Amino acid sequence: MTREQERARLAREGLLVLQDLIAPDRLARLRERVAQVFADEGGRAGHEFRHEPHALRLANLVAKGREFEDLVIEPSVLERVQWVLGADFKLSSLNARTAPPREDCRQPLHIDAGAIADERGYWVCNTIWLLDDFTPENGATRCVPGSHLWRQNPIAELDDPLAPHPAEVLVTAPAGSVVVMNAHMWHGGTANRTACPRRALHAFYCRGDKPQQQYQKALIPEEVQRNLRPEVRRILALDDARNDEVSARETGASGFLK
Repeated sequence: MTREQERARLAREGLLVLQDLIAPDRLARLRERVAQVFADEGGRAGHEFRHEPHALRLANLVAKGREFEDLVIEPSVLERVQWVLGADFKLSSLNARTAPPREDCRQPLHIDAGAIADERGYWVCNTIWLLDDFTPENGATRCVPGSHLWRQNPIAELDDPLAPHPAEVLVTAPAGSVVVMNAHMWHGGTANRTACPRRALHAFYCRGDKPQQQYQKALIPEEVQRNLRPEVRRILALDDARNDEVSARETGASGFLK
């Protein structure tokens, strides 16, 4: 598929699957680091942001390893994110979400951050880094292609956002793929009916004038910030006074979007 065809599909359907983007050695390092952070944090894993019933989460990952710093500035992914958000965007958050074996970790159809496109257009874009195969049985993400064009929140529009939607499809792809998703598109996780976990990382970006879901300047320790490369600092908006104003106002002392 050419870049023009990819861009047209992302505009029309709201998602694009990039297969084999994560090289095997990089995939192995990401899996190892995610496992180590889960082991280090134990029952506190994900506590900075939120716990999700029947799923396992990590938050504030840019502060927790060079592997994650590299991930959020991956050029081939940022190119596609720019197709959705334009040139003015930043990382909103980097989290991990695992669907544990045989867990009903279904999510209601939703849009990320409850975001409705505004007069400037789209302002949220998510990328899912597949650490395991996404299959019909193991908790793959479901989505409603084209729903980003409706400018509607399914939580408000549907009688039962947990119920199957007649137009939904499952996003299935092999481990090592990255899914670029216009996060105004209706989507949600499904149940894992297998004996193995289904692991993924979510690098979530937002337009420059919007608050970060996780205000990086408040959450990443100063000693880590001092050692970040310029390109990482830029995508985190660490030196952007506009971001300080909007994100600090919307997150408060916690650093996490209210």
